[in-house]
Amino acid sequence: MRNHGLTASMSGKGNCYDNAAVESFFKSLKAEMVWRRNWQTRREVEVALFEYINGFYNFRRRHSALGWKSPVAFERKAA
Repeated sequence: MRNHGLTASMSGKGNCYDNAAVESFFKSLKAEMVWRRNWQTRREVEVALFEYINGFYNFRRRHSALGWKSPVAFERKAA
């Protein structure tokens, strides 16, 4: 990283909340999409992941952290 002028950024050691958001996302992803199907090919998974994240999770799925609004609805109201 130093060779490219980058600095590692990490929070405090033992902080259990460091990864809370991403852990919550992966749990939702697995429960709502991954565990519900048997996947035949890697490409099938790639397409489904893209559609889940960009077509559902970021646009229509309601998030508790946003007052149970979808990200699009939350951003519209905040603008």
